[in-house]
Amino acid sequence: MRILRNYVLKEFFGAFFLSLFILTFVMLLGNMIKLADLIISKGISILVAGKLFLYLIPFLFSFILPVSTLTAVLLSIGRLSGDNELIAIRSSGIGLFKILSPVIIVGVILSLFAVILNNEIIPVSHHKSRETLIELGSQNPTAALEAGTFITAFDKYIIFIYRIDGNKFSNIRIYEPQGADKPPRTIIAKKGEFIVLPDKQLLKLKLIDGTSDEINPNDPENFYKLNFKTYFMNIDFKKQAAAKVDKKAKDMTLQELRRQINKFKSTGIDTAPLLTEIYKRSALAFSCIVFIFAGAPFAMITRRREKSLNFGFAFLIMALYYLLLIGFETMSSEGIMTPWLAMSMPNIIFGVLGAGMFYKTCLS
Repeated sequence: MRILRNYVLKEFFGAFFLSLFILTFVMLLGNMIKLADLIISKGISILVAGKLFLYLIPFLFSFILPVSTLTAVLLSIGRLSGDNELIAIRSSGIGLFKILSPVIIVGVILSLFAVILNNEIIPVSHHKSRETLIELGSQNPTAALEAGTFITAFDKYIIFIYRIDGNKFSNIRIYEPQGADKPPRTIIAKKGEFIVLPDKQLLKLKLIDGTSDEINPNDPENFYKLNFKTYFMNIDFKKQAAAKVDKKAKDMTLQELRRQINKFKSTGIDTAPLLTEIYKRSALAFSCIVFIFAGAPFAMITRRREKSLNFGFAFLIMALYYLLLIGFETMSSEGIMTPWLAMSMPNIIFGVLGAGMFYKTCLS
């Protein structure tokens, strides 16, 4: 039994490291082109480009690990199935689950490693990368604006933008906290654009089609809603330009995200996007074990031993997974679904389908 398990593990690890090498090389190559453009067009030093390159590697591995795990399962189990070795094992009275249990344990270990990677290592490297970019001398305040995350770099305001396209944006929420136990002043607009005034160190926002909370002169403690077609507001970025790089949700460790959530809750700000970030990291981490349960029976059914076809199957499955992840992430951020349920749905869907096929092929 131990010989068979070691044999299966050898096949799995061979395919895993092959996939890891190929995917890492391809993804790094694509980003090296961008870094080369920074060196040529922006004139940054090779040392700075090297730092950005190193900070990029952990982020890429959050995607490479699940894809490599799935590809390894398809390649190794597909070859064993294609050569009828699995049929020989079953005919000798040995259950396939016993043979595959070491691979499942490896999947659990990879998922636990991915939890640490996604929650502790990647946020630090992402923040260091942004610090390095700011150190290059960028004076454009819009560099602090990123879609899908809370922006707290500007004095007085907390901004959340759902989509940014150049100097234009859509679905923006601007919060102006009024202190503890008081609701924040809120401005919501369907679309708008950024207008940078570098000589005055002002960022002007042109907001279109929205509502604004305005102080009630008869009751300063309360606001009344004001609908507008066009609304201009100025944000002073003098302090922002001199301040340290503010951490966004992607830059925060799990503990920092929890502290930020508690802080926002006390001021009445919706924390769904932060909760979405937490559960998204967990979903990506545990996709490793989910793909083993989904990939193993799929490889047995297709019985393909060709590497190119199995790579193609892996990318097809991953594309479907990430499309579901992006869709549910949007629903979670906009409050349509509870964050933990929304971000768990891709794993639940693939897990249920995989578990059903796994039971049918390995346990029945």
